[in-house]
Amino acid sequence: MILPAYNAAMRLAAPALRRMLARRVSMGKEDQARLNERFGIASLPRPKGRLVWFHAASVGETMSVLPVIHALAGRAQVLLTTGTLTSARLAAGRLPGFARHQFVPLDHPVWVARFLEHWRPEAAVFVESELWPSMLTACDARGIPRLLINARISARSAARWRWLPPLAMRLLGGFRAVHAQSPGDAANLRVLGVGNVLEWGNLKFFAPKLPVDAAALAALHLEIPGPLWLAASTHPGEEIVILQAHEALREAHPDLVTIIAPRHPERGAEVAALAAAPRRSLREAPWPGKIYVADTLGELGLFFRAAPFAFIGNSLAGFGGHNVIEPALLARPVITGPHNENFIEAAARLRDAGALVEVADALGLAAAARNWLDDPAAAQAAGAAAQAALSMEENLPARLAGLILAAMP
Repeated sequence: MILPAYNAAMRLAAPALRRMLARRVSMGKEDQARLNERFGIASLPRPKGRLVWFHAASVGETMSVLPVIHALAGRAQVLLTTGTLTSARLAAGRLPGFARHQFVPLDHPVWVARFLEHWRPEAAVFVESELWPSMLTACDARGIPRLLINARISARSAARWRWLPPLAMRLLGGFRAVHAQSPGDAANLRVLGVGNVLEWGNLKFFAPKLPVDAAALAALHLEIPGPLWLAASTHPGEEIVILQAHEALREAHPDLVTIIAPRHPERGAEVAALAAAPRRSLREAPWPGKIYVADTLGELGLFFRAAPFAFIGNSLAGFGGHNVIEPALLARPVITGPHNENFIEAAARLRDAGALVEVADALGLAAAARNWLDDPAAAQAAGAAAQAALSMEENLPARLAGLILAAMP
């Protein structure tokens, strides 16, 4: 009875959903020109031939699935759906020519049906934990095999699913194959009765390295000739801690530049106001001894390469942490807060390799940063260890591509 009730509720909620999307457009969180895609109305024609549909929630999931998409070259056409403007911009610059991007429709049964009737995928691949009831059941009704790759489910989420075992089996049990990103995720899925769980490794370890403009990197080195470090993907509350650590570090390194790259670049003015800091989005140059706010899109690869190490945000405030893999793949050691629930396996590997330090406050952050600022050779060695800790021999993207092709009619 739960699924019919859910679908009925979504139908009744259609006016509210339309208002919500209009409000998001006014806030700059939706693309007005492509808003119809959120109602299942395609902006592109369906290509000829076999089509695999991938759905990734946002930037992290998109980055992780790109190698699998590339592994399908010459064997299938690809549609990628995401739900955020940032992921859409990323897709525009990173997808190969045989793939196209659309915004995912909201989980209204009519909008989902419209979407599927246009695209008619031969397989539906969901990434990590982006699971919507109408979407999954609509695939089943049309005989579209669905797979879940790099699945992530915490013990807390698994406990919530266990309150509704028939729903859990209806949705989670309907996947042709489930690939878990870690042994812990696999165990949580099996507790829910999911069979055929594959443990082939974490797809995020195979994400392509963040790109960089060589000229921009050379220019940044000229602008910041002295010591620097990076605080990336920060959230409200964390910038204050970083500013306090910066002031403490300036006692030994008076020309130190601390680059803060907020997770949401639109917060650039807010972050800059904390320390009267120059902003990159305004083309203001960094100043020795000051914070520098990197409030631009698509340049994180530049800042990871410019700095000898990085603090990764969303980890001090207890929100689960952001991607520690991206700097590690670029041979950069990391500092985080105590909350890395979203990257447990990667954080553990880096910690064991001596390439990740967890801190609780500004005092700990300053101490960890000081160790690597005072000893660049140690930072470089820790970076090499970080890169080695995440290396894997198996070609996971190709294996997953084969799994997807085998599931297709």
